[in-house]
Amino acid sequence: QVQLVESGGGLVQPGGSLRLSCAASGRAFSIYAMGWFRQAPGKEREFVATITWSGGNTDYRDSVKGRFTLSRDNAKKMVFLQMNSLKPEDTAVYYCAARKSRDGSMWYAVKDYDYWGQGTQVTVSS
Repeated sequence: QVQLVESGGGLVQPGGSLRLSCAASGRAFSIYAMGWFRQAPGKEREFVATITWSGGNTDYRDSVKGRFTLSRDNAKKMVFLQMNSLKPEDTAVYYCAARKSRDGSMWYAVKDYDYWGQGTQVTVSS
């Protein structure tokens, strides 16, 4: 069992940056693969980024590649999403998610994850 709490969202101008954090509680955080998803009003929740349990591999949706960077600190039970060159279309509620996975796999679908945070709002607007 793991509980997730996101922070770091806010209002930023186009071209700006934000760093989202996800704090996990519970045991054995290091065996969980982690993901970030987002959901804009009236739209389905969509995949943003995923990272393996070791942090050795990451993957991103095409529209954020080169702008977003996902990392984790297993000792601190934290996951970070650095978002640069933000665009208005990045506006959404961002969710952190976790699933047990120590085989090095990455996971891309909402249904793949067992635990979710409450979300943090990111608004990109001038």
